[in-house]
Amino acid sequence: MTSIDSRVLTVAELTLYLKEVFAADPLLSKLRVSGEISNFKHHSSGHMYFTLKDAHSSLRCVMFRSQNSRLTFRPAEGMRVVVGGRLSIYDRDGQYQLYAETMAPEGVGSLYAAFLALKNRLAAEGLFEAAAKKELPKIPARVGIVTSPTGAAVRDILTTLRRRFPQLEVLIVPVLVQGPEAPAQIAEAVGFLNNVPGIDVIIVARGGGSIEELWAFNEEMVARAIFASQVPVVSAVGHETDFTIADFVSDVRAATPTAAAELIVPDQREIAHFLGAAGRRMSAQLLRRLQQDKRYLEKLAASPVLARPLERLEQKGQQLDSLETRMANRLSFLLQGCRGRLDTMEAALRHLSPSAVLSRGFAICLDEQGRVVRDSGQLSPGDPVSVRLEKGTFGATVNSVYGSEDHD
Repeated sequence: MTSIDSRVLTVAELTLYLKEVFAADPLLSKLRVSGEISNFKHHSSGHMYFTLKDAHSSLRCVMFRSQNSRLTFRPAEGMRVVVGGRLSIYDRDGQYQLYAETMAPEGVGSLYAAFLALKNRLAAEGLFEAAAKKELPKIPARVGIVTSPTGAAVRDILTTLRRRFPQLEVLIVPVLVQGPEAPAQIAEAVGFLNNVPGIDVIIVARGGGSIEELWAFNEEMVARAIFASQVPVVSAVGHETDFTIADFVSDVRAATPTAAAELIVPDQREIAHFLGAAGRRMSAQLLRRLQQDKRYLEKLAASPVLARPLERLEQKGQQLDSLETRMANRLSFLLQGCRGRLDTMEAALRHLSPSAVLSRGFAICLDEQGRVVRDSGQLSPGDPVSVRLEKGTFGATVNSVYGSEDHD
């Protein structure tokens, strides 16, 4: 260990000496300390910074990423833990702090226990259900803010709103955000804004702090006022790692007050860019459509139908004339064929008619009853008959009858 004498030391020399004293003490090199976590912060680097406290004292602690990555639970505000590690001095600040190497839950502090009890009860009642959440308006015209009028939260919100959407109307309802009177004021402010005409969205906000400092937003009256709100509520309480009952019951939780302002309004520059791009796309599309229609009209104008409309009619007239001629020729051919067949049939009928047969010297013999005699066996000698010739008919009497074999 470096020796120290009566000479004047620099701050750095004294700090180094004390670090060596702490390092040489076996008790301080391997400590186990119990306490309640407060001011917890999980940095983007992965390191955890927090304070261990009890009723009388507090101890600054840091747990580097290489150690906290092995934790089997997530440290939180108000949680009672046992932390193992070594005590040393942080050179820059000259303050001693516990460099945590292990951590295990010991129990939950009274505030955190109350937080969990209320959270579980309200969850069972359905106050955190997604179906109960209201959507935020796309572009609100008027926003109400419930927060301290002097804190950093209201400045961050107003700065962001003016930058992103300066035409938005803002109504601030000043309230206490810490202390015994804060819950009633916050709940009353949310109810008041629900009765103000034109309020499109409400932001309930405050900056970061310990679980005790944020406790007003863990009160049941605040949770029920937010749940009963007909206007969408955005909760922006504390830092990204801070969670309150108000966060769970609100319609949207923002990690920070600045994030809340960014959530509720679009950036007017982005809107202008979008509208400009949409206008250019619409103009280009309209121009393409006009050019397409122009080409189509030019094609129609150049078509023979429009360029020489009578020509098409004349062509159709010629086609009709040709069809008429073909049809007349076809009908004449068909009629000639039919006439020829009729002549043939007429000649055949004429050849086969009785008159034609009689003209060739044949006669028709009829008996007394006027029946045609086809067989000599039908007659007997003495029977009267009538004989029909080509020209005229005469009567006769059968003298004798011969069979067909008598003429063979």
